[in-house]
Amino acid sequence: MTAPVLPPVGPDLRIWGKNLTAFLRRTADRLRFKKADDNPSEDGVILWDGENNYPVVSLNGEFRQLIIANGYAQFIRDSDVTAAAVDTAYSITYDAPSFADGVSRDDTNPELIVFEEGGIYLLSFTAQISSTSSSTVMFRFWPAINGATSPGSTIVAKLHQNDASTVVSRSALFQVSAGDYLEVKWAVDRLPGYLHAQPATAYAPSAPATTLSVTRIRT
Repeated sequence: MTAPVLPPVGPDLRIWGKNLTAFLRRTADRLRFKKADDNPSEDGVILWDGENNYPVVSLNGEFRQLIIANGYAQFIRDSDVTAAAVDTAYSITYDAPSFADGVSRDDTNPELIVFEEGGIYLLSFTAQISSTSSSTVMFRFWPAINGATSPGSTIVAKLHQNDASTVVSRSALFQVSAGDYLEVKWAVDRLPGYLHAQPATAYAPSAPATTLSVTRIRT
């Protein structure tokens, strides 16, 4: 690793001492910018990656990004979600996130959830499924990244009676690149099945029809 360049020693040590003190005040609490020739062979060296605007640390022969505040979001849907046709995939449109950083709804298509930075994200999904039929209703939920689905990612749940309701949930890890987008898909085999948002009562707050929590855990 290249060392910081200290103020040159001149003929007057008192002036040099003042310059050294000023230099340390300016640089002691700052990360040095990462350069192309920096070698990550020594673990535990923290630098600032000016090209990508995040800190990195050397570990096992490579520089790895340190996760800072961005890369999270909490989405809810405060109203019922219904399907227009059976056995048809629909994307859930969530309300604007109550808090988020680096993860957002697309400006032109709110069905899309866009990732500002790449990495491995933990996605936690819930849905309150309900039915107004006494016949069995089957629900399916699955994620799609950039329109593509993954084998083994679908949640399947059934309700068997009129006015039945329950909550289904799952958490999973997904690797995405900067600019990728997520759609939360769902389908039902009978139209009496829907996602139900419960209003508040005098003693309990409202319950959303569905929630999605997004947290970036590493690059």
